[in-house]
Parts: sequence; C-alpha cells; structure tokens
Amino acid sequence: MNNTLLPIRVVFVALCAAAGWLVCYTVTDWDRYRVIAVAIGLCIGLLVVLVDVLLKGFSLRGLSAVTFGIAVGLLVAHMIGSSPLLEQGDKSIIYLVRLGLFLVCPYLATVIALRGKDEFNLVIPYVRFVPHEVDVPLAVVDTSVLIDGRIARVCEAGFLGSALIIPRFVLNELSAIADSPDPHKQARGRRGLDTLNELRKIKHVDLRVTESDVGKPGEMEAKLVFLAQSMRAKLLTTDFNLAKMAEFQGVHWLNLNTLARSLRPELMIGERIEVELVKPGKEEGQAVGYVEDGSMIVVHGGRHHIGQRVEAEIVSVLPTAGGKLFFARLPGRDV
Repeated sequence: MNNTLLPIRVVFVALCAAAGWLVCYTVTDWDRYRVIAVAIGLCIGLLVVLVDVLLKGFSLRGLSAVTFGIAVGLLVAHMIGSSPLLEQGDKSIIYLVRLGLFLVCPYLATVIALRGKDEFNLVIPYVRFVPHEVDVPLAVVDTSVLIDGRIARVCEAGFLGSALIIPRFVLNELSAIADSPDPHKQARGRRGLDTLNELRKIKHVDLRVTESDVGKPGEMEAKLVFLAQSMRAKLLTTDFNLAKMAEFQGVHWLNLNTLARSLRPELMIGERIEVELVKPGKEEGQAVGYVEDGSMIVVHGGRHHIGQRVEAEIVSVLPTAGGKLFFARLPGRDV
C-alpha cells in the first residue's frame, strides 16, 4: 500500500507546484511572482499530504460517522436558530448565538458519532444502517463449514471467540443443495441446515446473517474472500483451495481440518494405548490398528488378537508422507 501511495503523493505535490506556476501564467500581472507561487503550491501540496499521513487509520466508517455527526449538528443548529426563541432581540446577540450554535452543535454531534461509530456501519451494505460491533473479531463462514458440522461442537466448547458471519448467498447455496434431487447432495445440504440450527441454539455464539452480495452469482469463492476483506474478518472454511486463495488476497483464514490435525495427541515411545486390531500386518505375527486420528499402529505379536481391543506399548515412531507410523508391542513381549 505504501509503495503505491508514495508515487501518487509525489505526483500530487508536483501538480500543486505546477498549479501555482499556471496561476501566474494565467494572470499577467503576477508573472514576476512565479517562484513564490510555485513555492506556495508546493507547500499546499505538502500540507495536504501531511494531513493524509495524520489521517492514517481513519477508516471509511469513521468518515461516515463524521459526516453523519456534522449533518445532524447542522440540522439541530438550524432548527434552534430558526425557532421562535431567536425571533426577537438584539440582532448582534442573535447573530452570535446562531454562530455559536453552528460551531458547537456540529462539534458535539461529530464527537458523539465518532464515539458510537461501532454501533452502525455504512460500508456493507453501503446505504443501510446495520448494527455492527467491530470490536468483536469476525469470521465469515462458508458452505463447507456448515456441511462439515464440526463448527457447532467447536463453538459449544467455547474455543471460537469470533462472531460468525453467515452471508445470505451462503444460505441460498445451502438451501439449493438441500433441495437437490441427488440424495447425497440433499443429505449434505440438510446437515448444513441442521448445523446452522445448532449454532442458533448455542447462547454464547454471536451469529449474524448479512444481506451483502457482491460479484456474479457463480463466483462463490471470490464473494467470500471479498466480503472477508471488506469486513476485516477471518474466513472460516474447510476448503483448502479457498483457504489458499484467501491467503493470497491477504485474508486470514481458519481451517477446521488444520485445527483437527493440531489437536491430534502426540504418542511417545513407552506410552501405552488401547487399540482395536483390524487386520494382519506385513511381517509375521504383526497386526494393524488405527487410533482416533487415523494414524496406523503396527503391533508386534498381535496377529492372534485381530478383532480384539488390546493394550499396546509404543516402541518406535516412523515419520511418513501421510503422517506418523507407530510400532508397538503387547506388554510383556519383546519385539
């Protein structure tokens, strides 16, 4: 952003200096003041750029609040100044009172609007006032998260402190999937709707539906990324490609699959674990089982216990491309 603004600011200052020279070029009598005019134009340009730098961090929401405050203040000042209270009396005093009203009322209204700017938003949607607490972290939810269903359990456990933003176009897509003639798609869509109802029942979850819609009807991923950018929100998804698109656009994302992987228990050598043996291993006497996160455990001497749940002791760990492969033995037996 700074790399883009710097040349714009330089060009603007140069144009201000050129404008000062053009003023003297247009007015013949000012021809001898060209250097002074150029210097004045340059100073004006630098002053405007300085104001721009000082206003860094002043968002469109703040500008909306200032505009709203000034408008309300001027309206109040005009109503009081035009009231019968100031119809009679000394004209100079009435003038001073009205002048004071037009200075004080807009100032007070602007300050109040800035203090309460988080209570309304003129950005999304652009015209309508929408209650919006920007102090609360926001997370835009996509369709895959609702269909996945795990978000309800994560929220119920209290691990997600963000307000969940459900775009209207996500709800429309979910409804279309639930109404699909394909039974598999229909089941996925209904599970998403059930997840949404579960989220509504969780008291401490701040669930908000936004009517904002951007882009073309088919550009679901682009809509979600743009909406998250506009609302300064994170993107909650289980779609790896969408997460990478959001990361490329500078949008922070939360992936439930990444969360699930990070919560997998780390098994250590010497630790004992219960595992159900489901099939024989490659070597003689081996049996294979799986823990809850899908990791494979090869148990030496466990072939006679296939179909049973046994206690095994971890003896070694082998990292693989698909995760970790654990080797274990039955207690009291040597490998």
